[in-house]
Amino acid sequence: MAVISKKIPAPDKVEIKTALLSVFDKTGIVELAQALSQKGVRLLSTGGTYKAIAAAGLAVTDVSEITGFPEIMDGRVKTLHPTVHGGLLAIRDDSDHQEAMKTHGIEAIDLAVINLYPFEEVRAAGGDYPTTVENIDIGGPAMIRASAKNHAYVTILTDPNDYAEFSEQFSADDGKTAYAFRQRMAAKAYARTAAYDAMISNWFAEALSIDTPRHRVIGGALKEEMRYGENPHQKAAFYVTGERRPGVSTAALLQGKQLSYNNINDTDAAYELVAEFLPEKAPACAIIKHANPCGVATGSSLVEAYRRALACDSVSAFGGIIALNRILDAETAEEIVKLFTEVIIAPDVTEEAKAIVARKPNLRLLSAGGLPDPRAAGLTAKTVSGGLLVQSRDNGMVEDLELKVVTKRAPTAQELEDMKFAFKVGKHVKSNAVVYAKDGQTAGIGAGQMSRVDSARIAALKAEEAAKTLGLPTPMTHGSAVASEAFLPFADGLLSMIAAGATAVIQPGGSMRDQEVIDAANEHGVAMVFTGMRHFRH
Repeated sequence: MAVISKKIPAPDKVEIKTALLSVFDKTGIVELAQALSQKGVRLLSTGGTYKAIAAAGLAVTDVSEITGFPEIMDGRVKTLHPTVHGGLLAIRDDSDHQEAMKTHGIEAIDLAVINLYPFEEVRAAGGDYPTTVENIDIGGPAMIRASAKNHAYVTILTDPNDYAEFSEQFSADDGKTAYAFRQRMAAKAYARTAAYDAMISNWFAEALSIDTPRHRVIGGALKEEMRYGENPHQKAAFYVTGERRPGVSTAALLQGKQLSYNNINDTDAAYELVAEFLPEKAPACAIIKHANPCGVATGSSLVEAYRRALACDSVSAFGGIIALNRILDAETAEEIVKLFTEVIIAPDVTEEAKAIVARKPNLRLLSAGGLPDPRAAGLTAKTVSGGLLVQSRDNGMVEDLELKVVTKRAPTAQELEDMKFAFKVGKHVKSNAVVYAKDGQTAGIGAGQMSRVDSARIAALKAEEAAKTLGLPTPMTHGSAVASEAFLPFADGLLSMIAAGATAVIQPGGSMRDQEVIDAANEHGVAMVFTGMRHFRH
């Protein structure tokens, strides 16, 4: 395959004589234009940007004057012209390029200030198909990419947040920019257009129901740099994709220091779990430690839900993440601050609760502004060596499933409610997962074991420890319902659950030995229900 090769010199300092300004987001654009104009820079512009600059009393030339061609097709075609792209792409020290510029009357453009149509915002707002398509920018990305490619000579600005640094350098260097700065802005420009195109391609795949497009790109915008990643020797940053799903990416940090990598991961896990419990039905609380729940409960009030969730495993809850499905109130806040907690996240927080939490200045308090919809479609992704694993979000809910009673004894109404509760929680527990629940409260949770029998035993052990802490005569697993997020491959797992005191079991079913497991349940008078849906979580 032939490779294009051309030596492009890169002067350190390049003087800006002509600038092209064409932006949708006009934040700071007039002030930037004023700073350029004061240095004698010729300003070129288009559409609304031109009007804003002209209205400020600055001398500005409409791009149509240099192209000799009017803006047409409702603004779809205005900068897609050799005069514009030649001015951006010309290699200043190349004699052939210089001759072409002279022959065709092309003027060099030294600075391009471009940002894009708000495709992300239109998509997030639920724009219809034609409206969303109309907000796909064409000329903007073309100019950005051209300018960034020719960063040896051209400075490209795509983010109003960079105007101040540019202006400082422009002023200090007598109207010039340094090569290192142009390199950084070029890198940022390509990242911007890549994320923009990723959003567009993913929208098309979603709109056209293409589950596995030939190319899949996940793009994001930097929200914050972090001190370190999962461990102190790892570097990390938090990027947001533009999906307006209430949670850690949309939440306002009301108090406390910056969230760490692990805080964000755990807080997301906690909030997605508590959202399974609709706030109009009952207050709910989930306590997470290392991305696994150590206690989940509903209650007659939010503070009761918190106390019941804490009762499941108060030892593991120390230093955990607390997620609530209703507005954090003063009574619940008073109870939470008694225990060392890393993060509290809720849809909102009362002023009284804020004042109470403020007594613990290191406690991070997040207001998410709403709850994520557990039924909503979406994508999740994780990296593997050399690739991405992308799948649809696990939006299955037990209320939507047709439950099948497979044992001689059907569950009681209360057992059925506890089954559903346990299965909801099990969906958010690392596999292999076993969750005991009783009266809307987790009684024991076993997570992340290679053997489902071990998960059942660990959950029972946790329940025994909780009983000792609470002074209960028997563990809460006695008379509980138990959920397995995947099928029970042998009867041994079931027998461990029965030994812990469970009287009802919910599981997906689908094992070659289902009948063996059903027979064991019948032998012990245990009710069992199959869901037909698995919830592996690795």
